[in-house]
Amino acid sequence: MELQNDQGLRLVLDPSSMLDLRGVFVDGVDLSPHRAIPDDGDRRIDHSLEGFLFTCGPDHIRHPAPIPGGHGARYPLHGSFSGHAAKVISSSPDECSAVIDVRHADGGLSRLERRWSLDRQGVVRLCDRLINCGEDAFPAFYMYHMNIAARLFDDHVQLEGAMLDKGGFGWRFGAEPGGVFCVPAGPEEDGFASIRLGPIAAIGGKTLLVRFDTATLPHLQIWRNQKAPADVLGIEPVSHRWVDRPDLEAAGEFLPLQPGEAREFSLSFAFL
Repeated sequence: MELQNDQGLRLVLDPSSMLDLRGVFVDGVDLSPHRAIPDDGDRRIDHSLEGFLFTCGPDHIRHPAPIPGGHGARYPLHGSFSGHAAKVISSSPDECSAVIDVRHADGGLSRLERRWSLDRQGVVRLCDRLINCGEDAFPAFYMYHMNIAARLFDDHVQLEGAMLDKGGFGWRFGAEPGGVFCVPAGPEEDGFASIRLGPIAAIGGKTLLVRFDTATLPHLQIWRNQKAPADVLGIEPVSHRWVDRPDLEAAGEFLPLQPGEAREFSLSFAFL
């Protein structure tokens, strides 16, 4: 299933897993990392990591953690979303909508109403509505995990954003062969935050611009890994700070979603 415009942008959607983005092609160049990723020992997540964007949550994000009262059971890597098939409601060359019913690792249930769109200016928009369909409240976690093939980068590629130290720096931040950091996103006047990555010579010097709604995604996590065979950089708007679950709970940051309640998340990106 694909979205495309007449300016050389093509998106490949993955109905087998959350209607996430399997591939993004700019003028025929695929920006997805494919197998240039770390092997995390979770086939579900490895499949998702190969693509350009996958969704983490809603019962957990980041690395596995014990389920309280779960008798040794753990929340899976990046939560329970990945691997759930999407039911496509409508589809056209520039729009696709679907619903995804999700069973959580701890027995909870939720439904994600998802809509992708691509306009004539090349702006891709993702709008999500997460509904608690279970009988109990749960702390709703969320992360958009965008993976870009770093094999396409040279030393001129920069990360730029108001939330970054000194407004930005080269994509090879930190110590080799990679690292991660998470910062408050710092919204602009419209409530969205912006992060840029580029210029990318392999796609004609274009820069990737990502914008996301900080009302429900108030943090930005950036991750890179160049430990062979991995060669990937991640741009990750996220709902929670990068600390352990018990620390978030103790700080009152669980943000529970009550039965029947819904919460919205959104993101857009373009190549400028």
